[in-house]
Formats: sequence, structure tokens, C-alpha cells
Amino acid sequence: MHQLVKVQNFAVSGDGFGAGEGQSRERPFGHADPGSMFAWAGATASWPNRTDPGGSRGLDDYFTRDFAHNIGAEIMGRNKFGPQRGPWQDHDWRGWWGGEPPFHTPVFVLTHHPRPSFTLSDTTFHFVDGDPATVLAQAREAAQGRDVRLGGGATTIREFLDADLVDTMHVAVVPAVQLGAGVRLWVSPDELLDRFHLEVVPSPSGVIHHLFWRR
Repeated sequence: MHQLVKVQNFAVSGDGFGAGEGQSRERPFGHADPGSMFAWAGATASWPNRTDPGGSRGLDDYFTRDFAHNIGAEIMGRNKFGPQRGPWQDHDWRGWWGGEPPFHTPVFVLTHHPRPSFTLSDTTFHFVDGDPATVLAQAREAAQGRDVRLGGGATTIREFLDADLVDTMHVAVVPAVQLGAGVRLWVSPDELLDRFHLEVVPSPSGVIHHLFWRR
């Protein structure tokens, strides 16, 4: 059975940015407001951090619920893991997520400065320096037959797109958010139509779901 490489629930602004400028410990998305970028998912019944009953059903809820389905490993860029640049100065930093990361699989963090792996709850983070194909081979082995999720950020997704290693992609475009600068996934989703089919599905929440699958 073919292991898919999937981008799931990746949110971008109406002008194509996955994150803003000026990332810090206090601002993982730079000048972008994650509350605005991910409000569509946070409002659903299946949002994992929901503390009150209720929440929306429908398309947004389906994508939120499907996030972990058949995922055996995740690949992410270093900037998704944390704000440090260059050699690791702070090994006490273990990601934005606290002691219970939401991945529940091995996670491969792309970095030119490897550090020892560590485990938090049921998630093990590995820090790897390699080209996309090499890292994907490691992730596929760790996934044990299940799919590999490409978690972002936008730079990492572009690297895997440029290497033609992405099978399917779900991008939630948030037209109400215009960032103007930051880390861009695309100028227009039409850039990918030479290699992907595209279905565009608007949601009542105001986001527009873009579903890509390989031609």
C-alpha cells in the first residue's frame, strides 16, 4: 500500500502567507494572529483543545477530525518547532506544545544543526539534516506503513513541492486575514495546477478549503 505524503489543515492568509514576520517565543506565527488563522478549526466540535460542549459540525469539523487519520509520522521545519536560529543555545526548549504535543507519532524536524532526539508523552522528536527525499525515507520507515504528514511551515512545504514529493494537500485559505509579508506558500494556488488537480470548497465559516491531489 502506497504511503501518501499529505499536507493537512494548513492555514494561509488571503494573500498566501502561512506565517507573518518577527517570530518569537511569544509569537509563533510572527505578526499573524493564530486565533484568526485557525478560528475555523477551533470552532468545531472535534477541536482537540475544546473544553466546553458544542462546536460546529460540517466541513470544517470533518477536516479537523481527519487530521490524525492514518498518520504515522510528521515532518516539520525548524521554525515550526521553535524560534531559535543557528546552533541550539537552549536545549530546554522542547517546542511550543508543552508536555503533551498533539502529534502522537515520531516527528522529524528539519535543521542544519542536529540535536539529540527526545520524547514527550507519545511523541518523539528527531532533528535531522538532509534533503527532502532523504528525510522522507526516514519518516516513511518510522510511519510503519501509514501516511506521512508534512506539517509546515510554508518554506518546508515549498521544498517538498519543489522536490515533487507531495501527494495530497489541504490548505485552508482565510480571506479575512491579509498579512502583506511573512513566509509565503504561494502567490496564487494556480501555480500548482501543472501537477495537481484542485477542488475549491467554500465553508460557512468564511474559509475556503483548497484540496489538491496529484495528477
